[in-house]
Amino acid sequence: MIVDCHCHAGEGDGFSGPWDSTASLAAYQRRARAAGIDRSVLFAAFHSDYGRANRSVARLVAAQPERYFGFAFVHAARDAGRIHALVRTGVEEYGFVGIKLHRHEARITREVCEAARYFGLPILYDPVGETQVAELLATDFPDLNFILPHLGSFADDWAAQLALIDHLVRHPNIYTDSAGVRRFDLLEQAVRRAGPHKVLFGSDGPWLHPGLELAKIRALGLNHEDQALILGHNLLRLIGR
Repeated sequence: MIVDCHCHAGEGDGFSGPWDSTASLAAYQRRARAAGIDRSVLFAAFHSDYGRANRSVARLVAAQPERYFGFAFVHAARDAGRIHALVRTGVEEYGFVGIKLHRHEARITREVCEAARYFGLPILYDPVGETQVAELLATDFPDLNFILPHLGSFADDWAAQLALIDHLVRHPNIYTDSAGVRRFDLLEQAVRRAGPHKVLFGSDGPWLHPGLELAKIRALGLNHEDQALILGHNLLRLIGR
């Protein structure tokens, strides 16, 4: 089974760019099916109200539960004091299997981590290049699993991505995904040094083409077992499936 661990969906309300306006799944679904992707993790586009945005994602997941998993998106600062409630709704009402948040909005907080611990969920946190946070998360919450996507920096920050590889090697609960990673040599290095069990396939759909992102994993030339870990088994293990 091939699982894309990183896809936005639904409507945002900021209109500063595609990331907070509309994340339509129409083209993504066609491309994912053509590429042979079986399932995808969905979470909201940037939004001023993640309670509302998560409900929208929940409807998409409920319409095709055989194809989609859902993660609860939270804003660590704006939602302070109600993170647990948002995640509880996501888990108990929507069947969500993880938490998503972004440094672009706010740094990850203890409240988010404690909610993840309570519900037994992985956290997908984009640190926007602040990969040093992996050291703190790994040591303060050794019982939680953290996915820091884009090898730590969607902005192609070579130094941050290289630093994250060191964290992947040293910390058993720090993971990354391949979404948007342009430096193929660093993706190769991450798999070689940290192992294929620490890297997940992600596309950052619907804006990046899932077929093109999938081709990067296949270009690594891994054996069947190692490739299968990256393409789905790692994510399924982290969400308890």
